[in-house]
Amino acid sequence: MQISEIFRAATVIPVIEITKLERAEKLAEILSQAKLRVVELTLRTPCALDALAVMKKTAPDLIIGMGTVRTEHDIERSLEGGASFLVSPGATPALLEALGRSGAPVLPGVATASEAMAAADAGFRSLKFFPAEPAGGLAYLKSLVGPLPDIVFCPTGGISAERVSDYLSLPNVGCVGGSWVATKQMLIDGDWEKISGNAKRAAVMTG
Repeated sequence: MQISEIFRAATVIPVIEITKLERAEKLAEILSQAKLRVVELTLRTPCALDALAVMKKTAPDLIIGMGTVRTEHDIERSLEGGASFLVSPGATPALLEALGRSGAPVLPGVATASEAMAAADAGFRSLKFFPAEPAGGLAYLKSLVGPLPDIVFCPTGGISAERVSDYLSLPNVGCVGGSWVATKQMLIDGDWEKISGNAKRAAVMTG
């Protein structure tokens, strides 16, 4: 699978931090039932890789990536754990090199035009724009269309449900990452009704 295929399969990519492994199975069922196809788990908790395995077994139709990838070791253990793609919060030269060697679909994180150019020079044309809202949001991404027309972004970070359509309307945005679909607190509380409603809303969003 190529990262371009993942972009075509996604509108909103839920960015999820699972702190309780027992939540993974139900979460996968709900996201799949809502017809969301792409999910990013974050490698921030001890159970993240176990949650990935549970979710893949529960809903094989989901394309599940691993985010917060920062080192070569993170890359290796995420791919060994079955991640379909990798997402990083930033992109050092060493990390870009390791991501390129991995052969996996990758979304390196960038926050500036210079970082986007460096990632493009390393062979990456699909990038995560992070943290989207603090880094300039819609206005900043719009300003990159002219000078960087060959780069497409997945803005993530601080984007509310109400702002998703505005981002998706930009020509250089392929999809949007959103933690609002299933927040850490919603998962801790087991607020499945809220998560289900958010997931169904996300599945039909367009620009």
